[in-house]
Amino acid sequence: MTALVKAGDVAKELCRELIAADFGPYFGTPCRTLNPLHAALHGQVGILTVAREENAIGIASGTSLAGRCPVVLMENAGIGQCVNAISALVVPYRIPMLLVVGLTSEPTQVRLTGSLLENLGIASAELDPAEPLGVQVEELSTIVQRRLQPAALLVPPAAFAEG
Repeated sequence: MTALVKAGDVAKELCRELIAADFGPYFGTPCRTLNPLHAALHGQVGILTVAREENAIGIASGTSLAGRCPVVLMENAGIGQCVNAISALVVPYRIPMLLVVGLTSEPTQVRLTGSLLENLGIASAELDPAEPLGVQVEELSTIVQRRLQPAALLVPPAAFAEG
């Protein structure tokens, strides 16, 4: 895929890269930051909107155990809502899945989200729209699909903004 994309096309390009890397199915809770990615996924492969983050983690765990490579989209506050599901199910049983977490512009919440994921033992990377998205997705794919561990992609609030 293209090395660099315009800001307005980042969500569509990320969608294409996730699909090309064989991620799926997709589950998510509403998140303003991730709305463009939700729309892109809905138009390409579909996304199941789930009311609560811990439910999305549970459904994704089942699809992972069935041999798929699920993706859960949520806002950063959602990580706090599903700490028990992650710490009691995903991490100890090394259930591979990708969490795509929409960040807010609040620096404290961003810092806490990163710290919480680190303390849970989940590798995370922040999406950088200025870098090739395929490379970023490949790094996450290595963790999730080859090492069979959960990982998180943190999406800053301006990542999908029109340029």
